[in-house]
Amino acid sequence: MTEAGDPEEQLQACREAALRFLAPRPRSSVEVQRRLTRRGFAPGIITATLRWLEERGYLDDAAFAAFWAENRSQFRPRGQRLLRQELLQRGITPELAQRASASVDEEESAYRAAQRWARRLAGSDAVTFRRRLGAFLFRRGFAAEVVERTVEQIWRETTVA
Repeated sequence: MTEAGDPEEQLQACREAALRFLAPRPRSSVEVQRRLTRRGFAPGIITATLRWLEERGYLDDAAFAAFWAENRSQFRPRGQRLLRQELLQRGITPELAQRASASVDEEESAYRAAQRWARRLAGSDAVTFRRRLGAFLFRRGFAAEVVERTVEQIWRETTVA
């Protein structure tokens, strides 16, 4: 985008670019700002566009954080620590990131993630099973106590079945 042109045209182009970026899924205001900056829009135009989007309800960081936490919980379970980190990377304030990540049930999320991964470990001995499943859950950001309980539960279920 160039600096030349009517300011109204630039504002309209910036709004359209932002709406296209928001179409597939919700985004944080920082994600939208970064995208518009990369596209070459002037800082004043970006600020006006962000305000316009917020006024119309297209941009809401609290709603985005809740969406992200719910989406991760359903499709790619994460521990609260890693989820909080992901939200911070997307420009969510520490308070909103904490609130959204606290809404996640770590025990349930760890169990669902472990069930899927445990299928790959079928036929492994107990030590290998525990080590690999535990490492997987740690990489997903789950707390040590949650990992330990989940690995033991999945191991018991696997050996009984």
